[in-house]
Amino acid sequence: MPVLKKTTQEKMEKPAAAAHEEEAVLPKLPVPPLQKTLATYLRCMRHLVTEEQFRKSKAIVERFGAPGGLGESLQQKLLDRREKMANWVSEYWLDDMYLHNRLALPVNSSPAVIFARQPFQDVNDQLRFAAHLISGVLDYKALLDTRALPVDFARGQLSGQPLCMKQYYGLFSSYRLPGHPRDTLVAPKSSVMPEPEHVIVACSNQFFVLDVVINFRRLSEGDLFTQLRKIVKLAADEDEQLPPIGLLTSDGRAEWARARTSLVKDSTNRDSLDMIERCICLVCLDTPAGEELTDANMALQLLHGGGYGKNGANRWYDKPMQFVVGRDGVCGTICEHSPFDGIVLVQCTEHLLKHMKDSSKKLVRADSVSELPAPRRLRWKCSPEIQGHLASSAEKLHRIVKNLDFVVYKFESYGKEFIKKQKTSPDAYIQVALQLAFYRCHRRLVSTYESASIRRFEEGRVDNIRSATPEAMAFVKVMIDEKSSVTDSEKMQRLREAIRAQTEYTILAITGMAIDNHLLGLREVAREFCKELPEMFTDEMYLTSNRFILSTSQVPTTMDMFCCYGPVVPDGYGACYNPQPEHILFCISSFHDCKETSSSRFAKAVEESLMEMGDLCVRCDTSKTDQSVKRERGAKPQNGCRP
Repeated sequence: MPVLKKTTQEKMEKPAAAAHEEEAVLPKLPVPPLQKTLATYLRCMRHLVTEEQFRKSKAIVERFGAPGGLGESLQQKLLDRREKMANWVSEYWLDDMYLHNRLALPVNSSPAVIFARQPFQDVNDQLRFAAHLISGVLDYKALLDTRALPVDFARGQLSGQPLCMKQYYGLFSSYRLPGHPRDTLVAPKSSVMPEPEHVIVACSNQFFVLDVVINFRRLSEGDLFTQLRKIVKLAADEDEQLPPIGLLTSDGRAEWARARTSLVKDSTNRDSLDMIERCICLVCLDTPAGEELTDANMALQLLHGGGYGKNGANRWYDKPMQFVVGRDGVCGTICEHSPFDGIVLVQCTEHLLKHMKDSSKKLVRADSVSELPAPRRLRWKCSPEIQGHLASSAEKLHRIVKNLDFVVYKFESYGKEFIKKQKTSPDAYIQVALQLAFYRCHRRLVSTYESASIRRFEEGRVDNIRSATPEAMAFVKVMIDEKSSVTDSEKMQRLREAIRAQTEYTILAITGMAIDNHLLGLREVAREFCKELPEMFTDEMYLTSNRFILSTSQVPTTMDMFCCYGPVVPDGYGACYNPQPEHILFCISSFHDCKETSSSRFAKAVEESLMEMGDLCVRCDTSKTDQSVKRERGAKPQNGCRP
């Protein structure tokens, strides 16, 4: 929209302080009315559980929400909390979503962004790309350090509102410290502590300190290239091979916390950990994986590195930003998700790729390059206990690699332009298609998670759009169970109702009125003030409501790249999608050891569902001739699922 572009440009031209005046006056996240949340909760769950379970749970909810009862008391405590804090749910949400989660970060938590494959001819091409990327990171970090990054504005539903920018300041200055019973997110320091001036480079499962500022001078790309060449040479020294300590960060969080406690007993290890934990970011120089470079195989190299035998130990998963630059041209980013959400990751990554694409600078070596001190290899002292942890971590990462069932599928019959011509939201349409696909595979609907940004509010992160609506259930039934007995006009009416319900819930979520954060807040306040957790939060229906068998997210990109992640429960699917004008890219994940799920079968069901919905829209649009509709949807052949 031209007006929005103009506004963004005006923000870029304002001084940094002026650009952030709007951020400072963002409203606080509201606390939704208690009775509205309880009614919506019952409506969301009624068709997802048995009638007997629903009757039992409905009585529990009614007792909880009775006038003068426990629910109203806890609601008042949330309202009091809102008055005292910038964001009443952010700490609860961060703990629940990430810091209390004990699962390993690869696949289970950390998403990846995969770049277009780079045409590296030799190792020097790989290192030039890495040097260019590091230079772009330093430029971007300078924008953050001077608070000069333009304010983001909302897109899609209720577009144009300014968004909270706080997450950006954790990109290169946060760290997830393993602990028990919870991890700690080490946030950016506002004290007089010096800013980090080094990047950690992982090469051949070893870690090197690459100082990016030496003698108060920022290194040029030529300097960075030369230093990276030194690192590759040092890493190849067979007499200096060190244990693959990075493997420990791929383990479960409790196991890694125990291993780290053992590591820090030695001062050498403490110094090495300190350098990694305080760095700007990691750059992982990967070796070739030795596989056909399909989109799926490139994504797997980012998600888990292929295990210990490949690049799985050439990582440090606790650091929010890891850039992978593979010798075979496999490049991208893997991020520790707790400090920021997907859109912030994508915005940063696209900025870096545009910097690299638009930059006309040539790689020139500075005159002083030979005088630069060599990068420093981090050293480790491993006790027998640590060796045992490493062996265990390697085995568990191997199991993660073998268990992940992953497909990248490109639906090419139409994209978001066709959907927009149906006068509907592409995201709502695709969400309904995912419900239809799931029902096609499993003959039921389940609790579904779709992330919705609440950055319109101070320190806002996300809430959940519950896409398995009653209207979606009604639609999928007429498309599958009652297919032959229902007319096209009735099916189309059900589709419109499902899309409308999805759109309405999306607006609820982005305006702070959805149920998940609210119920979480009530539960956590109850933990603080009640002797035992109320029955409302131990009830089977509530537990079912929080098992997100279908975990979805729209991650649109403007550059040649895509995002992916794993399922969040053992019997679930991860479904990340990227709508483009003429196609839709899906990354579908599940686990092999669950016999009920299959990523290729689900991807095929997504294809069939989108085709059926598209054909239904065409048949019900009597204003167009068959030929004009075929041109509009495109006459491209189906390519099936690409494993």
